Amino acid sequence: MTPTHAMVLAAGLGTRMRPLSDSRPKPMIDVAGKPLIDWALDRLKGAGVARVVVNLHYLGDQIKAHLQHRSAPSIRFKSEHPVLETGGGIENALDELGAEPFFACNSDGLWLDGPINALTRLAQMWDDHAMDGILLLHDPKHALGYDGDGDFTLDKHGQLTRRQDGDDQAFVFTGVQLLHPRLFKEAPGGAYSLNILYNRALAAGRLYGLVHDGQWFHVGTPEARDQTEAWMHANTLGRSA
Repeated sequence: MTPTHAMVLAAGLGTRMRPLSDSRPKPMIDVAGKPLIDWALDRLKGAGVARVVVNLHYLGDQIKAHLQHRSAPSIRFKSEHPVLETGGGIENALDELGAEPFFACNSDGLWLDGPINALTRLAQMWDDHAMDGILLLHDPKHALGYDGDGDFTLDKHGQLTRRQDGDDQAFVFTGVQLLHPRLFKEAPGGAYSLNILYNRALAAGRLYGLVHDGQWFHVGTPEARDQTEAWMHANTLGRSA
């Protein structure tokens, strides 16, 4: 199974990225000479994705102007007024994403692949009978720009559960995922977090995870952007990505 459609979530206000985001949207902030959104789109292109939906809100015209001449992948835009959050934003774009599983990526998570494209690995793991979604996870101890304790624990079959207090074996969700449109069946509509749908899939045993075998950076603040750039310039892998 090779997904051909994807969504990049780019409608956020970027408040934690201020002052860098005072005059430009967070997806347009450069990291190692390339806007964050292009890092995600280049990875999607490398996984064979042909069509990407990008949602827009804060300073969205800048994103649209930057991407309107990009030929691969093909870009469709969805404006949001007001912001619909992660769940509502994807639900609002389902008419563009088709009936098959699709990728979704946050625009403030930058990842470098291991031996195989991380998106391709998600697609290879997909089991349509068992899953409504697969989340790409990372070890929080090796995640640059992230200082939390993780989000999920993973069993030997790849099924997820929420991290419990005191659990030191949890993984952080990278914001990269493969979802089936049926996850949104009877979704609440309007503005809501994907966590509402994750919880429902967790209860049904239909939310899975895959641990990333490359590097992941949470580029949510100016300090994290600087830290990511420093890593990129110090490592041959980053310079050649």
